[in-house]
Amino acid sequence: MTQKIIFFDIDGTLLNDQKELPNSTEQSIQRLKKDGHIVAIATGRAPFIFKDLREQLGISSYVSLNGQYVVLNGKVVYRNPLNLPALNELVAFSEERNNPILYMSHADWRASGKRNAFVEDIIGSLKVPYKVTFESSPYDAYENFQAVLFCDAEEEELYKERFNQFNFIRWHEHSVDVLPTGGSKAEGIERLIKAADLKQENAYAFGDGLNDMEMLKYIPNSVAMGNALEPVKNVAKFVTKTVDEDGIEYGLKELGLLS
Repeated sequence: MTQKIIFFDIDGTLLNDQKELPNSTEQSIQRLKKDGHIVAIATGRAPFIFKDLREQLGISSYVSLNGQYVVLNGKVVYRNPLNLPALNELVAFSEERNNPILYMSHADWRASGKRNAFVEDIIGSLKVPYKVTFESSPYDAYENFQAVLFCDAEEEELYKERFNQFNFIRWHEHSVDVLPTGGSKAEGIERLIKAADLKQENAYAFGDGLNDMEMLKYIPNSVAMGNALEPVKNVAKFVTKTVDEDGIEYGLKELGLLS
C-alpha cells in the first residue's frame, strides 16, 4: 500500500457551523491512521486554537496560520513571519481608519488597542475558549505569522492597493486574514509534503472556504465540501456532501481511501 497524506481544513470541513465534529468524521480519521496514512490539518487557525482538536484526533502534523507555521510529527519544519516594517505601516494605517487589528503568533493573539466588543463578537463566532488579549505588549515583541484586520469589503480594497507586501483573504463579512505575499495553505502544504518525503500525487485535501482555494488548486486529489462556497467548488476535482451529511466519510470512500 502506498502511504497517502490527507489534509483537512477545520471550520466548515471537519467541524460544522456549530463547531461540532461528526462521529463519522472522527471514525474516518482513525481508520485512515490505522491504515498507515498521514492525517494532517490545514487551517487558518493558530496552533493554540486547535490544540484540543489535535489531541482528540491524535494528529501531530499540521499547516497552520494559512501556511505560515508548519509542523510534521510535532516538529516545526517551516515558519514564515510577517515582515515587521510592513506590519508597522499596516498597523499605523489601520489605526488612522479606526480598523481594529489583531496580530497572531503560534501561541497567542493580541491587540494593542483597548477592549473592543465588535472584535470579541466576531472572534466569538469561532467558539473557541481563548480570549483576545487587549492592550497587550507591542506586537514587535513577538514573531507574528498572521494578522486579522477588521474591515468591510470596500475598505479591504484600499489595503490591497496600498500594501503589496501582504495577501488579504476574507473569512468573515467584517474581517480578513493578512498573510505575507505568496503565503498560503498551498505553500505550507508543499513544505510539509517535502519534509515528509512524499509525492504530491499521493496528497489529498478537503476544504470549503476562500482560503482553501490555493490548497485545492495545488493538490491533485482535491475535495470541496458540499457546504463550500461556489468558487471553492469550482476549483476542486470533486465535491462531496456537507459536513452534517457525513461529507468527509463519503468523500474518502469515493476517493478509494476508505472501503
